[in-house]
Amino acid sequence: MRSVAADLIDARARRLLRTLIVEYLRDGQPVGSRTLAKASGLEVSPATIRNVMADLEEIGLVTAPHTSAGRVPTTLGYRFFVDSLLEVEPLSEEELRQLRRALEVAEGTQELLRSASGLLSAMTHFVGLVTVPRREQFAFRLIEFLPISERRVLVVLVFTDHEVQNRIIETPRPFSPQELEQAANYLNTHFAGRPLAEIRAHLVEDLRRTRRAVDSLMSVAVELADQALRDAGAEDVVVAGQTNLLDIGDLADLNKLRELFEAFQRKHDLLALLERCSQAEGVRVFIGEEAGLHPLDHCTLIAAPYRAGNQTLGVLGVIGPTRMCYERIIPLVEGTAALVSDRLHRSV
Repeated sequence: MRSVAADLIDARARRLLRTLIVEYLRDGQPVGSRTLAKASGLEVSPATIRNVMADLEEIGLVTAPHTSAGRVPTTLGYRFFVDSLLEVEPLSEEELRQLRRALEVAEGTQELLRSASGLLSAMTHFVGLVTVPRREQFAFRLIEFLPISERRVLVVLVFTDHEVQNRIIETPRPFSPQELEQAANYLNTHFAGRPLAEIRAHLVEDLRRTRRAVDSLMSVAVELADQALRDAGAEDVVVAGQTNLLDIGDLADLNKLRELFEAFQRKHDLLALLERCSQAEGVRVFIGEEAGLHPLDHCTLIAAPYRAGNQTLGVLGVIGPTRMCYERIIPLVEGTAALVSDRLHRSV
């Protein structure tokens, strides 16, 4: 989407545009010249304001939805507002304490992320969403192999963030209970506290050596671990509060809502969009068509990555109509991402 050079808009036009958008965000009605004259505090005539509005309309920042003189912001107008006119204050200490209390009760990463998604939805009355990191990004604390049948083994993985994952694997040959116990002991002794991705890379080299029959115990351990750690959890996205969108007049079109709900159901496109936010330093805002995802053409996504130390684990955010309170929701998303990052840093 094309952008507007800030130096093309003088201070008076900026003030009127900001006033128009603030009024529209509050009331949802096209804003007329008389309202702008009163709300902006400028000593200018309605005729002068109409001229300024005509100029803003010409460069694509506002539009007149009906034959009336009232105007509303366009997607480009919202973008200029967010980038150049919005004054965002960080969350207060009391607001941060409330968020922290709500997140601290969660046990384990999965529950923490579900809580964050639900919290964002509850506090904005829109849709909250959080991507779930792959398990291979986390360090494991303990692994156990339990025989189920001749060639089926239950793998129990306990991670340092208190998550437990159970998987059943098919083995290429039968293993005795003693072999399974020895293999688990070997992996726990040599690899506990290391991320699965790092372990799998290390095992590739071990596998080359074991194929030359260096050590039968290592061979069993590597063979089992290769099965157990393969695809240890696909990335997903937790979505909360979709039904909130049913009550939003700006999204009342049933066809648009159906497309939006189908996008939430498929999740693949949402994951691809959120991935674009994963390397951002702070909050990313996608307004309308900027998302490149047709069901979100009339929505805004505000998202921020969450991390553990220097490692980005996922992205969380809010989806709602383009007419939303950006001033409040941007710091809410940013603050929630910071608190989730802090909590994970202490547990990963």
